[in-house]
Amino acid sequence: MHKDAYGEIIYVGKAASLKNRVRQYFGSLRNTDAKVRAMVSHISEFEFITTDTEMEALILENNLIKKHLPRYNVLLRDDKTYPYIKITLADEFPRLLKTRTVRHDGSRYFGPYADVKSANLIIDLLNDVYRLKRCPSDEFRAGHRPCLNRDIDRCRGVCDGAVSRDEYMASVNAAAAFLSGRGKELTDFLRGRMERAAGDMDYETAAFYRDQIQAAASVIEKQRVVLLSGGDMDIILFAKGEKDAHIVVFFVRDGRLNGRESHHLQVSPEDSPADVVSAFLTQYYTDRSNIPKEILVDAALPDGTLIGEWLSAARGATVHLHVPQKGEKKALLEMAKRDIASAALLLDEKADAQREKDAAVAASFREILGITVGAGDGARAWRTEAYDISNTGGADSVGAMVVFCGARTSSKDYRRFRIKTVEGADDYSSIQEVLYRRLKRWRDGDAGFSPLPDIVLIDGGLGHVNAALQILRAMKIDIPVAGMVKDDKHRTRGLVCGGEEFDLKNNPLLYRFTGRVQEEVHRFAVEYHRNERGKAMLRSEFDGIPGIGPKRRNALLSRFGSSERIKAATEEELSLTPGMTRAAAKSLLAHFSDSKR
Repeated sequence: MHKDAYGEIIYVGKAASLKNRVRQYFGSLRNTDAKVRAMVSHISEFEFITTDTEMEALILENNLIKKHLPRYNVLLRDDKTYPYIKITLADEFPRLLKTRTVRHDGSRYFGPYADVKSANLIIDLLNDVYRLKRCPSDEFRAGHRPCLNRDIDRCRGVCDGAVSRDEYMASVNAAAAFLSGRGKELTDFLRGRMERAAGDMDYETAAFYRDQIQAAASVIEKQRVVLLSGGDMDIILFAKGEKDAHIVVFFVRDGRLNGRESHHLQVSPEDSPADVVSAFLTQYYTDRSNIPKEILVDAALPDGTLIGEWLSAARGATVHLHVPQKGEKKALLEMAKRDIASAALLLDEKADAQREKDAAVAASFREILGITVGAGDGARAWRTEAYDISNTGGADSVGAMVVFCGARTSSKDYRRFRIKTVEGADDYSSIQEVLYRRLKRWRDGDAGFSPLPDIVLIDGGLGHVNAALQILRAMKIDIPVAGMVKDDKHRTRGLVCGGEEFDLKNNPLLYRFTGRVQEEVHRFAVEYHRNERGKAMLRSEFDGIPGIGPKRRNALLSRFGSSERIKAATEEELSLTPGMTRAAAKSLLAHFSDSKR
């Protein structure tokens, strides 16, 4: 890990022979490229960590790059998460959901879908055609009242026993077949219904099925179906525009190409496409649970065998990383290459637009507040950290920190704080505690709190700003602080900085950016507070009951849905809950009976 004069890591690398690698960097620079010469001129010190295997070195190198974002490494600059369509097969009567998180929960996932509107359209279409259950309930007690969807015949009525599980699962399996790329089955089903309705001279119903056929055809077209021999794979391609470098990822799921995404990269002119793809692979798949069984690239990669072994270990099953030479995979790869050849200019324009926006917001900070953010060298986007406190009458008080890199959110850097030292609703002291803990973690060398921000924004006014500045001055850290103030309608009004309030209405760009930051940090704080308050309510409701621990409590809540329904249940119903016993059910009923007295 090479460091500059300020102790910041500027490059992370791995080597089988440290001696040879150091000689390569600090020997004669006459035959080295410009990137190495520039890096070496900034190195003041370096440290190293020894690993037992090359695999360990690869993993450690990737972890350090993602934590420290060194200036001279190839860096993945964005972090996108596209939605999946989930069929909740663990439920007795499964339903279709859109989700951005893939878990090992017995459900089946389809995607990802780069086109979010297409995912929503698919869910609506399948729910309408097969009249699938939309409500989250999976168990229905005697006397259950059906919802509106059942009343208007948009649900088949699993809640009132109108359909058996076998019949319902036939519809679920048909929906899964469509999501797997077998769209003809759905259109044939709809066409048969349409023809029967037309034969009965029920032209209104026939027209309805005609519209459903057209919608299904539209969805299939938006999915960009390409039938292969089946299976899941990603295609990773390097795209070089006139100004920028990009990686484009094509998703193939169940033998169907259903989307793509692009990533803007920070690279050096000396980096070869194969080097860039190698660096991208290890960073991109580190935090992903849905690594496909096959990854196609268009050229052999350095450390390709090692990266393939690492991907296999991360997936828990073999991952094939290879360059196809013939057949339909080769044809698919060539199609993807032709696609990105025409898209490179658009990717450049997109990256240019984001840079212009980042620069314009930075210029607005300088113009309005007199604050300079960012180093101005283009190596990394300037960093904004925003803080907010949330509580209910001083109870369950929490703090939240959100991060923006340039004008974009960086959700992986968000942090939550449970207030520990402040009693009651004291926002000033709570802000001071949160900011102190964040800065202390940085000072202690915690990579999760590095680097420091260029500017700190506080959800509040002059008092909140002064409270934050007291901590910064006490810790001898010079970072500008501004308060985000709202009008009487709780909309962002302006910024308080240096004891003066600045109206942002005449600067639309900074006004929108500040409003977005304020909304995001408030949302994040309130969401965390609600979770903590819910946990506190559960603790007060169920803690201390003999025989009822966290697992049984969660099982009861999962089955009955609320504490009120648990209280109303019989001993027999409680004892049938997974993990419960007769003795535990009696203890629970006795506790609630005593609490009523």
